[in-house]
Amino acid sequence: GVGPSDASPDEGVVEDLPLIDERAVEQLTEGLISHYLPDLQRSKSALQELTQNQVVLLETLEQEISKFKECNSIVDINALFSEAKHYHNKLVNIRNEMMMLHEKTSKLKVSEINI
Repeated sequence: GVGPSDASPDEGVVEDLPLIDERAVEQLTEGLISHYLPDLQRSKSALQELTQNQVVLLETLEQEISKFKECNSIVDINALFSEAKHYHNKLVNIRNEMMMLHEKTSKLKVSEINI
């Protein structure tokens, strides 16, 4: 036979629960929401403001970064100009040497003809 120890421990529990009052659940829910909702709404608006401030900050940082990039490109341009000047001076020196060598060879030719 079936003894008292063989019965399911959950048996009869459902009948022991009181009937849930839907109105009470609704009122408790409204009370809970009204308690936490203002804080959540304040947090939401604070987060929105923080997000907007972050967007402004990011835009400002991007502008500053582009300014630094412009400065770097100006430094590069200055370096390029000084390098161009250096090579221009080299070319002028080579041209002068070539003119001097041309003069010497011309004089040599003239002196060879006279000999």
